[in-house]
Amino acid sequence: MFNRLAVLHQYLLPKQALTVLAGKFANAHAGRLTTAVIKWFVRHYRVKMEDALNPDIASYASFNDFFTRALRKGARPIASADYICPVDGAVSQFGAIANGQVFQAKGHDYSTVALVGGDHELAAQFQHGSFATLYLSPMDYHRIHMPCDGRLTRMIYVPGDLFSVNPVTARGIPNLFARNERVVCVFEGEQGPFVLVLVGATIVGSMATVWHGVINPPRTRDIREWRYGPEQPMLKKGEEMGRFLLGSTVVMLFQKDLLSFNREWKPERLVSLGEMMAAKQSTLQKSNANLI
Repeated sequence: MFNRLAVLHQYLLPKQALTVLAGKFANAHAGRLTTAVIKWFVRHYRVKMEDALNPDIASYASFNDFFTRALRKGARPIASADYICPVDGAVSQFGAIANGQVFQAKGHDYSTVALVGGDHELAAQFQHGSFATLYLSPMDYHRIHMPCDGRLTRMIYVPGDLFSVNPVTARGIPNLFARNERVVCVFEGEQGPFVLVLVGATIVGSMATVWHGVINPPRTRDIREWRYGPEQPMLKKGEEMGRFLLGSTVVMLFQKDLLSFNREWKPERLVSLGEMMAAKQSTLQKSNANLI
């Protein structure tokens, strides 16, 4: 009951209008005002500018330039793991997909079918598979990287709400990640297909990918889809695949019996781009066999 009361005001807020206004300001070149806002943001959220390729706050022409800042070389070493964490952030939830349902928070599940925009055939490929949901807070680096090698085959824009995606909201709003605006990216990897879903939120001005650029706006009422042929280049593990222009959440789907998550992971644990996320089950089996 408390969680629902805590998010009640979000049903009443003009979320679309707030998001449009936030996006316009974030893109504006407002000189000293932009610099002042960035300085406040860095101080308030304790942003680690020493990790940025360009740590000079005054040099950013717009808030979005600052928010999507690149990391300096070596700031996030890539682990020699089968699957790496694709973002800086915190673990929301992870684990098994049970009967087509993804665990969101206590008392809340949502379907993989709804998450990917109603495509039953796509969702069926992840029946009894694994998922991981990672939350990016305002202080985090907001580019998204590849958890493993993959060739893009589809991208689906799914219109939806723009609720906040912070932990309190995840506990209070049912089907949150399957009702918010999102971009579903489908890849073919060495072990089969996997999905990265970029979930929008209140004041997330837009989402972008390295192959398409900004996807939203425009914000349409209909699902939009792009398909890509075999000529699409392979994105390597650790390469950038997209970014949020203001923060949000990434949901990943993997097939059955494919991977085992990092034993140190748990909900609310802070994670960094490049750290070990999971190992192939085949890798673990070989490792165990060598110990016998």
